[in-house]
Amino acid sequence: MRSAVTIVAGLLSGVLVAFGVLAALVFVGPDPVGLRPTPSPSAEPTLVAVVSLSPSPSPMASASGAVGSGGPSGSVGAGGSASASDASQAGFHVGETAPPLVVSQLGGGTIDLASFRGKAVWLNFTQTTRPESGDDFPVMNDFKARYEGEGLVVMAIDIREDEAKVAAFAVRLNATFPIGLDGDGTAQGAWGTYALPIHFWIDKDGIVRAGALGGVGRDVFAANLRKVMPGVTITP
Repeated sequence: MRSAVTIVAGLLSGVLVAFGVLAALVFVGPDPVGLRPTPSPSAEPTLVAVVSLSPSPSPMASASGAVGSGGPSGSVGAGGSASASDASQAGFHVGETAPPLVVSQLGGGTIDLASFRGKAVWLNFTQTTRPESGDDFPVMNDFKARYEGEGLVVMAIDIREDEAKVAAFAVRLNATFPIGLDGDGTAQGAWGTYALPIHFWIDKDGIVRAGALGGVGRDVFAANLRKVMPGVTITP
């Protein structure tokens, strides 16, 4: 009788051990049969790119530098990609009465812009150190020679340079138009010509009709000259 009880007890012990091993495999070890429930993925923070729909301010352009406090846009200037003949932006005084201009003239005398009322005026502010001026002066000579008889006045105003230096520059380029000397920068301040060289075209009533920075070439010069000489055939 005792032997039978011992056998039964051993069988029960074996069963309990088997159940223990099975439980360990199911709840602790790997899940080979997919009995363990799959945990739901935790919510990861989502990064959202915020794009501003308001237009970004366009950089000024400055076309070779600012003109006056506002400066011209990049559409007008040496190498400008947009129409360099359209100088309707701030800084070129387009549509305004030309500011006063009275300076000493190279070689003696005085240049007074008001005295040329009734004529078309091509006015250039420059310095001898600006490479574009070396290109512009011969072109200005040519336009003067061709259209002076039609009432065109061409002049240049040198800013803050020694008279002897300006004289040598004028001789080297054979300038045929009068050159004024703004030795103390008074005219520069009145006109806001801080980007040099810069050109203005003024009609017979003293109104600025066009402007451009230097070095823009004959086509732009001719187009702007037409704005102050209506009825005259202007060619580059």
